[in-house]
Amino acid sequence: MPQTAVQFDREKFKEAILYLAASCPPEELGNVKLHKMLYFADMMYFLQEGRPLTGVDYLKQKFGPTARHLTSAVEELTREGRLRVDEVDYHGFFKKDYIVTAPFERHRLAEDELLLLDDVADYVRGKTARQISEISHNAAWEAAELGEVIPYFTALQLVPIEVTDADRTWALEAANAHAGTRPF
Repeated sequence: MPQTAVQFDREKFKEAILYLAASCPPEELGNVKLHKMLYFADMMYFLQEGRPLTGVDYLKQKFGPTARHLTSAVEELTREGRLRVDEVDYHGFFKKDYIVTAPFERHRLAEDELLLLDDVADYVRGKTARQISEISHNAAWEAAELGEVIPYFTALQLVPIEVTDADRTWALEAANAHAGTRPF
């Protein structure tokens, strides 16, 4: 299925990063969770509005989707003096702590976008990085090959669909009309 053009809004992406980092205590937010929060927010916004929140590309990786430009955006925010990233020991592994040093630019994010980011942050914060990575291995993630961009339209696969009797009737009538046969 061809992918429709999605506009990446780098400044909105950076503000979403700052907002999420400000919403979470450093001990509850690391690199894995930040990637997943952004992914869930973009996919959920796509389902609600027909367009992603930031438009960043997400790549299918072994441990779930990763935002293509997260590293460079975090580096920019650090150079701008708006974010500090500390590497800390976390049970024998390195974990990134994100510390906001300047407020996000509120005008870049609409109220409904902020509410969605709050909901996503609340959901992800209560889980371990491993748990949230496993949850991100969903139907949208499965639709791409390792290393490929996960198309936004695959978010439609995340919505449960109930097939009604009316749907079945319509399908049978359409199939019969197409095949030129009698009803079953």
